[in-house]
Amino acid sequence: MSPTTAAIEVRGLHKSFGRQTVLDGIDLTVAAGEVFALLGPNGAGKTTAITILTTLVRPDAGTAVVAGCDITADPLGVKQRIALTGQSAAVDDMLSGYENLVMLGRLSGLGARGSRRRASELLERFDLTDAAAKRVSAYSGGMRRRLDLALSFVVTPEILFLDEPTTGLDTRSRRELWDVIRSLADAGTTVFLTTQYLEEADQLADRIAVLDGGRIVAVGTPAELKSRIGGDTVELHDEHGALVTEIPTDGSVAGLRRALDELDEAGTEGVVTLRRPTMDDVFLSLTSASRSAGAPDDTTIKEYA
Repeated sequence: MSPTTAAIEVRGLHKSFGRQTVLDGIDLTVAAGEVFALLGPNGAGKTTAITILTTLVRPDAGTAVVAGCDITADPLGVKQRIALTGQSAAVDDMLSGYENLVMLGRLSGLGARGSRRRASELLERFDLTDAAAKRVSAYSGGMRRRLDLALSFVVTPEILFLDEPTTGLDTRSRRELWDVIRSLADAGTTVFLTTQYLEEADQLADRIAVLDGGRIVAVGTPAELKSRIGGDTVELHDEHGALVTEIPTDGSVAGLRRALDELDEAGTEGVVTLRRPTMDDVFLSLTSASRSAGAPDDTTIKEYA
């Protein structure tokens, strides 16, 4: 997806903590209405980037415009147009899901009747109606994350920031949350998410930026990033599943036929499979193979304090 109208424009963003440079001059453009994933290993600077873009931390240098507002010159304007869901669900365990939503509605100035109406709408939208009266302490991890997202939409944001939204969820809950996030984007909300789950970025994102060592090392659609790794590979496995040999192909029928002919001529026996490039291949190819043992994980920095 080629960005046209920019929801986020980042140029030359720098941030250091002490002597450790976390962001080393990153540039990003996120189109309005797209799902944009920032992918990278621990310590790459993902959390630092998202806290800067949501005005929780000031950059050392560079500029960023979010929803038309400069993060440094107009942080209040940014906050009025965005929502942030962090790695932990920000809900009150002693209240019900409905009560959490009504409370935030009142704090957001909706009034008593408006808050109740909005709470009911959001409980239905995020498939929480049956659990509306339950205390949040009885919710599953997936239900808590859906409630956290619902709270972000008490006042509909232009841009939703998600910092590793499915951390700690089981596979079913993670996939259910993917459906919710995609539905929000389909309804017009720009979604900027960070994640360590390669499949999550592959399934959700219109475009992905790979961040490594504080720098953007690649940007593109999942298909574009995979194409940089190469074409398909024909693999031959023995009866125990061990890889015997592999032959790169260009992905065409003719290329596949040539690879099979080569195996026939060699007289090799086994099970043939076709492997396509994955986001794992992209990640391993683009990120540093060896990282400094002393490099801190940016998620350990107390940026939300």
